[in-house]
Amino acid sequence: MITDFKNKTAVLTGAGSGFGLECARIGARLGMNLVLADVQQDALDKAAAELQAMGAQVLAVRVDVSKAAQVETLGRAVQQRFGAPHFVFNNAGVGAGGLIWENTVQDWEWVIGVNLMGVAHGIRVFTPMMLEAAKKDPTYQGHIVNTASMAGLLNAPNMGIYGASKHAVVSMSETLYQDLSLVTQQIGASVLCPFFVPTGITQSQRNRPVDAVPVKPTRSQLIGQAMSDKAVGSGKVSAAEVAQKVFDAIAANQFYIYSHPKALASVQTRLEDIMLARNPTDPFASKPELGVELRRALSAD
Repeated sequence: MITDFKNKTAVLTGAGSGFGLECARIGARLGMNLVLADVQQDALDKAAAELQAMGAQVLAVRVDVSKAAQVETLGRAVQQRFGAPHFVFNNAGVGAGGLIWENTVQDWEWVIGVNLMGVAHGIRVFTPMMLEAAKKDPTYQGHIVNTASMAGLLNAPNMGIYGASKHAVVSMSETLYQDLSLVTQQIGASVLCPFFVPTGITQSQRNRPVDAVPVKPTRSQLIGQAMSDKAVGSGKVSAAEVAQKVFDAIAANQFYIYSHPKALASVQTRLEDIMLARNPTDPFASKPELGVELRRALSAD
């Protein structure tokens, strides 16, 4: 856990918008040095200018987190400018939906590349730096937060590719927590599992590599996009509120971070399904009209 953030260094991926930007804003107010990484140059430049105007020391680097070499280069730049970071937020993520058999190889490579391998590269590059700093300084405190999703604890229909990537992030984060506890008491870990929060993730296709863009989305993918836009756009919890929960969790050494604790009832139902070996519960049991709407849309001519 980190109890005093002043003059500490934060590395944030996906820092140009959403949770990454809101955490960076809190970090700036707390007097942190900020390393901003994002694949979208204009958003990155705008964020860097805003945070520098707040008085923060900022290193802004365009990074595609799916590329190992780019994250490794980022690690070297961080070490050279600020030394080992104290807070690493492996947060960059993209969204994609549709019936799982309709996802192309390019869909899988893009989503898994960013959502899963992006976190893996962040863990691989920054954890050794943090462990080295802890070994040299008994007062060093560090924390790694990985952004998963409630989709990493549930299995919603028509968004399997996204859910698969986020389940993997939850698993990796739990293992990271356990592995760190074997070797140090100075570095903690958390996983962020937000529900529907307006962040811009539903428009993540804007940053999709040109060679990975589908020629024509399928019906299920268009339906998935529309439903995600509606659910995320109507979210009542803001990205800024979730960012504050992240900092509160770091200070309290809290592992699971939720934006919508009431959604855990669905997680409990899923775990009961597993424990009792019963078939998966209808995800629309509490809102059957949504299930009717989705089935009708998917079966329309």
